[in-house]
Amino acid sequence: MSTTQQGTHSLAFRVMRLCKPSFHVEPPFRLDPADLFVGEDIFDDPLAAANLPPLLSSQLTKSMDSSDLTYGNRFLLHHPSDAMGFSGLLLLPQSFGAIYLGETFCSYISINNNSNFEVRDIIIKAEIQTERQRILLLDTSKSPVESVRAGGRYDFIVEHDVKELGAHTLVCTALYNDNDGERKYLPQFFKFVVANPLSVRTKVRTVKETTYLEACIENHTKSNLYMDQVEFEPAPHWSATVLKADELHPADNSSTGGREIFKPPILIRSGGGIHNYLYQLKLASPDSAQMKVEGTNILGKLQITWRTNLGEPGRLQTQQILGTPISRKEIELQILEIPSLINLDKSFLVHLNLTNHTDRELGPFEVQLSQNSAHEEKKVMINGLQTMVLPQVEAFGSTDFHLSLIATKLGVQRISGITVSDTTEKKTYDPLPDVEIFVESD
Repeated sequence: MSTTQQGTHSLAFRVMRLCKPSFHVEPPFRLDPADLFVGEDIFDDPLAAANLPPLLSSQLTKSMDSSDLTYGNRFLLHHPSDAMGFSGLLLLPQSFGAIYLGETFCSYISINNNSNFEVRDIIIKAEIQTERQRILLLDTSKSPVESVRAGGRYDFIVEHDVKELGAHTLVCTALYNDNDGERKYLPQFFKFVVANPLSVRTKVRTVKETTYLEACIENHTKSNLYMDQVEFEPAPHWSATVLKADELHPADNSSTGGREIFKPPILIRSGGGIHNYLYQLKLASPDSAQMKVEGTNILGKLQITWRTNLGEPGRLQTQQILGTPISRKEIELQILEIPSLINLDKSFLVHLNLTNHTDRELGPFEVQLSQNSAHEEKKVMINGLQTMVLPQVEAFGSTDFHLSLIATKLGVQRISGITVSDTTEKKTYDPLPDVEIFVESD
């Protein structure tokens, strides 16, 4: 929509949006006369397939007689491609049309001299005005247009990457000398609205040390979108892997991962078509102190690029996607190795590791087996002193140690209740999860 301030002007702006043309469809669609008389499966019969087409063809030829002024054949198929309704012509945009976030707005602007005399020293400005900012697209202040003859025009093209939703105004202004030497100012406004082409819904789920991100992309436009790239850019200290159902091995999507030379685009159909993407996220190697800070829940963001039916590009970047806050344990105890052969009533060594995930020194520690119940007798016990003392562990450090155990019963048994306590802070941490072993006779 164009609006102009009141007053008589020799010049006027004309604006046309430059975008890919659309296919010109001629309704109504045409039909094959055979469909009016027989079903689709009639040609499954060899006899009908051999005799019916020539018969229908002869009748169709008679109906196409040029002397028939009733135009009774205007809805009939003359060629198989007629069923698509395409005339073979392309249609240029008749209006600004729908403009979507992430596209490049390109406009052909013509300033026309509608008077009978020449205008001179024309300074032209074009800018986009949004609710937040004004963006200058063209300014000829330093090199004004010398003149535009009577009935002539001056043309130019402006482009703008659309990064905001809502109302936009293309402001075109001209400062020029009229025939009588008067300096005149012409402002003209062209308003349009930017809509969201797609919506992205995410769901985050954490299983043990692995986080899964599901992204559902829905197409809100009236044309098909062909996804060139839907890539997750992980935050620092995260690595991302895209999971695909049709691949045996997931494709690495981290910053150091390889790129496919060619990936066929994924079609998301117009008017609500959707496609789901699944990413596996893992924290990088726990060598950096920074990544161990509690409360860091920024996972990363999605980079989305697409093309429409005729190749017009679009690009969007989501905001930072948040996961559940990372709450790492201060102390982590884990089993590194258990002997493969364990004999009854004979001691065996279990190799364990104690890691300090904090930025301060902790300890000394005591390691022991806790009792689940006062009446329950443990089948696997500590061999020797029931409490093992470990020295202090430095910040973000770890220590390995061996615990001597002994099994008192044959068969499948559980090593349970291995607990660590900080003797300085008088704090007991959660016991190690139970581990099953098989005890044999000597």
